[in-house]
Amino acid sequence: MNLRNIGIIGTGFVADLYMRSLRTFPEIKVVKAYDSDQTRLSEFCRYWQVAPAGSIDELLDTGPSSPEVILNLTNPSSHFEVSRICLTAGKHVYSEKPLATAMDEAKTLCALAESKGLLLASAPCSVLGEAAQTLWLALRQNTIGKVKLVYAELDDDFVAQAPYRNWLSLSGAAWPYRDEFRVGCTLEHAGYYVTWLLAMFGTIEKVIAASANIADIKFDDGFTAAPDYSCATLFFKSGTVVRLTCSIIAPHNHKIRIIGDDGILELDKCWDNEAPVRVRRRHVFRRRLINSPITKRIKINGTTHPKVKRWGAAALNFALGPAEMLAAIRESRPCRLSSGFALHLNEVTLAIQNANGVQLMQTACPPIEPMSWAKTSEAL
Repeated sequence: MNLRNIGIIGTGFVADLYMRSLRTFPEIKVVKAYDSDQTRLSEFCRYWQVAPAGSIDELLDTGPSSPEVILNLTNPSSHFEVSRICLTAGKHVYSEKPLATAMDEAKTLCALAESKGLLLASAPCSVLGEAAQTLWLALRQNTIGKVKLVYAELDDDFVAQAPYRNWLSLSGAAWPYRDEFRVGCTLEHAGYYVTWLLAMFGTIEKVIAASANIADIKFDDGFTAAPDYSCATLFFKSGTVVRLTCSIIAPHNHKIRIIGDDGILELDKCWDNEAPVRVRRRHVFRRRLINSPITKRIKINGTTHPKVKRWGAAALNFALGPAEMLAAIRESRPCRLSSGFALHLNEVTLAIQNANGVQLMQTACPPIEPMSWAKTSEAL
């Protein structure tokens, strides 16, 4: 068993982001890649110097160089079937988001993984990154007292008016705009903050959401886009209340503000592993309540994880999730990104997008262990 070998299924736009990130983990080796589009597969493998597999069966072969973990980077409508095939073949699976586009499919995958003693996880993995871990550490250190309310924003500007048909990845893959618009910004983006919130505050018990299709994106073949705006209030079992917005309409805004009894924690860029976390205090001055114009940055002491330079809109290390899975296998310990965590994330994001009034969650979020390097911090 080689605990550093991984395989990739799906060599489209996002696969290049993973390859850039995997290069920061020299101990991890991509042994083979597969895509049903042979031209795309050839372009990807030539650019990254990865061996192509002629079929999924060849990729899942159990030979000496067989991958232990499969990265499922296919389009969202294929996630369930591809992950099912890989789990059935005895492979651990790390899937791009969402885990599945329907909850019954997500539950089937989790049950299959459990029955075979396999790990199953889904993106995003930025919860394992420096910015999220710093924010979480500040909360564990009681920096702002008891948390009362959280505002989180994931707005990405008016994408329908952007030149998205011209967006290409490093190896030349076109941005999959049909998949992106069909799946919707909520399923694609809400997880970037929902994973952080689940790690920090635990299980979400109730979701109240509204969503709408505002841009009225249409194509000649009758293609229907998913909602391009959603706003949800998330009620956590711990008592925390969160307002989360997602859109590809409003001007770019990726801020999160965590409001506590003794101040506010702020972060501006969730798509940046090195985004600064700042604390803002509250004061009373001449009978007025004032939020201080001066903030202090909170920074983790010591080395955190490998960083990836900005490409496009993000400066994220997409390999933190696969690396965590491989480490969990090697160390015979639970994976921080567990199948139960992925299942709860899947239910919450579907609830936000579907916006069917008051929705009580049927799943729960198992605890996540903070990263070992996120132990102490200092205020700058």
